[in-house]
Amino acid sequence: MKATYLKYSLQFKTPSGTSRGILTEKETWFIILEEEGKRGIGECGILRTLSVDDRPDYEQKLQWVCKNIHLGERQLWEALIEFPSIQFGVEMAFKSLQAEHSFVLFPSDFTKQKQAIPINGLVWMGEESFMKEQIEQKLKQNFKCIKLKIGSIDFEKELGLLAFIRNHFDEKTIEIRVDANGAFSPNEALDKLKQLATFHIHSIEQPIAKDQHVAMAELCKVSPLPIALDEELIGVFSLEEKKKLLAEIQPHYIILKPSLIGGFRGTKEWIDCAEALQIKWWITSALESNIGLNAIAQWTFMQNNPMPQGLGTGGLYTNNFDCPLVVENGALQYHSNLNWNTKAINF
Repeated sequence: MKATYLKYSLQFKTPSGTSRGILTEKETWFIILEEEGKRGIGECGILRTLSVDDRPDYEQKLQWVCKNIHLGERQLWEALIEFPSIQFGVEMAFKSLQAEHSFVLFPSDFTKQKQAIPINGLVWMGEESFMKEQIEQKLKQNFKCIKLKIGSIDFEKELGLLAFIRNHFDEKTIEIRVDANGAFSPNEALDKLKQLATFHIHSIEQPIAKDQHVAMAELCKVSPLPIALDEELIGVFSLEEKKKLLAEIQPHYIILKPSLIGGFRGTKEWIDCAEALQIKWWITSALESNIGLNAIAQWTFMQNNPMPQGLGTGGLYTNNFDCPLVVENGALQYHSNLNWNTKAINF
C-alpha cells in the first residue's frame, strides 16, 4: 500500500466571522491511499487555534503516517491519539479505499437518495444587518432550525435579532440554537441566559470558556435553558476522561465534531458516554471541504439521530469540490445523479 498527503487551501466566498476572528481561507490536508489499482482519500480537517493538534509538528506527523501506513487503520488511530484530525483522515482514507465507490463510505437510504438529514441553518457572526439578512435567507429556505453565533456584537442587538425571529415564528415553528463560543464570563452568564430564555431558545453552546468545570457544572444546574458542551470536549482523549467530564458537568447536550475529537471512533466513544448518562447529542461538521463533509454526513445518518444536525452545506468556499450533497428545505440530501470533481487535488 502506498500513502501520500497533500495540503489544500479552501477560499471563503465571503470573509466569515467566528469567535477566532475573521476567516478568509482555511487549510486542510488529504491522505491518499493506493493499493492494487484502488484509491482512497481521507481529509484531516484541522482548525487553526481550535484543534488540539494545531502543532508545529503536524506535517511531520502526516509524513510519519504515510511511512507507517502498513500498521493499518486501528493501530495508526491509537498511535495518533494527540492528533484527532489525522485520526479522522486515516479512518476516512481506509474506509474510502475499501468502499466499492471511493466516496460512498457508508451505503444507506441517504446515499440512495431515499432519505435526507435535517440540519440547522447557520447564521455567521457579523454586523447586525448582515446577520439579519442571513436569518431572512434561512427562513426563506425553509429551515426549521436556525443556529446563531452570538458574542461578537452588542448583546442587546443580538437579543433584537432573536426578537425579530420570534416576532414572526414561535418555537413550534422555528427552533433556535445559539452558540456563544465561550464568550460570557462566569459572573455574567446566568443573567444573560435568563434573558435568552425569554425567546424560547432550544439550547446554548458553550456559554463560558472551556476548562472551568466547576463553574460550568453549576451553570448547568441552574440554567433556565439547556446547555450544550462543544469546545469543552476538545483535547479530552481517554475514555475515562470522557466519562469523568460528563459526569462532573452533567450538560443537557454535547456537540460532536469528528475532525476535532478523533474521527468516527472518538465520536462514538462520546456518544456512548453521553447516552449512559441520558445526555443528548448531535453531530456538527467543522469547515471541512465537501470530501470530509460527505464522510461525516454519511456516518451521521447511520447513527439514527432524528434531531437537526449541524452539518455544513459545502457552499462557503469558492474552490470546494463539486459533489452530490445538496441542501433543500432545511435538509442535507445526497443526489446520486451529481458527480464529484476532485481534479484540483488530482484524485
